Formats: sequence, structure tokens, C-alpha cells
Amino acid sequence: MAAVQTEPSHFSQFWQRPFSIYGGLTCNSLMADSWSDRTPLHDAAYQGRLLTLRTLISQGFHVDTLTMDLVSPLHEACLGGHYACAMFLLENGANVDAVSTDGATPLFNSCSSGSAACVRVLLQHGATLNTPSLLASPIHEAAKQGHTECLDLLLSWGAHADVELPAVGTPLYSACAARAADCAMSLLHSGADVETGCGQDTPLHAAARSGGADIVDLLLDFGADRWSRNPEGKTPLDLSPPNSSVRLVLQKRGPCSLSQLCRFCIRRCLGRSRLHRASSLFLPRSIKDFLLCQ
Repeated sequence: MAAVQTEPSHFSQFWQRPFSIYGGLTCNSLMADSWSDRTPLHDAAYQGRLLTLRTLISQGFHVDTLTMDLVSPLHEACLGGHYACAMFLLENGANVDAVSTDGATPLFNSCSSGSAACVRVLLQHGATLNTPSLLASPIHEAAKQGHTECLDLLLSWGAHADVELPAVGTPLYSACAARAADCAMSLLHSGADVETGCGQDTPLHAAARSGGADIVDLLLDFGADRWSRNPEGKTPLDLSPPNSSVRLVLQKRGPCSLSQLCRFCIRRCLGRSRLHRASSLFLPRSIKDFLLCQ
């Protein structure tokens, strides 16, 4: 109780500092650098101190107080992976789609921290799946960081598995480059195009370059072309290190079996949006599982 009693005077002194309005939101105008202009509200959100957040808001702090880099407390709560703080801020009117100067949204920060709970509550409050920034895409961040649960949530809410960004490529390409095998598997199971990467550089090129033999094997299972050439005219085999496990996988793989080719054909006919309906086809369970790659 003593600690709580001393907070009001400290916070009230801070609250007397001048603030300006940026786009209808409160922004601290005293400090020009991105770290020193953080408010107690930002610190409490990042550290997950819910009681302090409640105290600050009750004392008059604006829920969308911004730093000079347009970072909101909700950004910080999601970056820290604090679901309760994120929920409290949203329930008090925080902007679910606030965008910082580097293009990050709370949803992007949640995918960066790997907090599926924060991802879920943001989506439930109407968070936009697609970011206006080409450098801060939530689905690419989840794939790159290997946060499969966050990735699966985004996909279940309708995120596009094949969205390709300049210099970043597709989520599958990002997962392969980062050797995030589970994310690559989730994307492929959800219908991501195994050949769409970053321009002519395919996911298989990225996996061969990064040394992910397990991902190379997975991509080949889904029909990746071993002989495709990137803008430098190199095949995935050309990019694999000598005597590596990646090279062995690429060299030992023969042509796809007839059953595999049939699966690819049926999955393409169904399309990504209807893959889940394969389970309702009038077929033996084993064949349904084969079509769904289970």
C-alpha cells in the first residue's frame, strides 16, 4: 500500500509536463529521442504492470500517448507479450492499428514477441491483418521468428499466405531463409505456393542457402522444382554448401511419385480457400489425410 500511495505525486509531477496533439492523439513534446520520451505508461505496458496502468489511466493519462516515434503503450504491451495489459488498453479505447514511424503495428509487435494471446485479442478487436508498411508485415514476422501459433492464428483469420513483398518475399520464403521448419510446414499445409518466393528466388533456393535440410526435404515433398534458377542462374543445388546434408537431400531425391503428383493436382484444384473441405469429401480417411498432408 505504501508504494501505491507514493505513485500519485510522482505521476502527477510527470503529468504536468507539456504534451502536444499528434493526429488527435497525445504525444510528449519535450524529448526528441525515441527512448527518453517514453512515459510511465509505456514502461508499465512493456513491463506488464497492470495495476500501474490502471492508476495512470485513472489519473488522466491518455491511453494513446505516443512517443516521438509514434510508439503507443499498446505497441509496448504487445512487444512485451503482456496480454492483460493489452486487453486493458484496448478496453479503454487504445488504437488497435496504431502505426509507428518504422511501420510497426501492435499486431506486428505481438508476432515479433510470439504472444499468441496478444495476437488473438488484437484480431478480436478488429486489427488489420495487412500493414501499410512493406517492412513490418505481421505474417512475415511470425514466419521469420518461428512463432507457429501466431502464424496459424493469422492464417485462420484470413491472412494471405502468398503475399510477396519487395526484398522480403513471401512468408514461406521468410520461414525458409530463417530455417523455421514448423512455420514452413504450416504455410505449406495451408496451401502456400511452394514456388513463390522473392522474385525468381524460390523458397527452395532460400532453404538451400540457409542450410535447412529438413525444410529442403519438406519443400520437395510439396513439389518444389529442384532445377529452378534464380536471377543469377543458380539452382538450389548450386547454392548448397559442398558435402552438406542439403546437397545430399537434393542429389538423392528422385522424381515425384504418381501419388504425390495426384495430390498436388487435387490440392491445386481445390484451392487454398477450400483445402479444409477435403475432410468432407466422400473418401476413405487415409486418402483425406493424404490430401491434407497429415
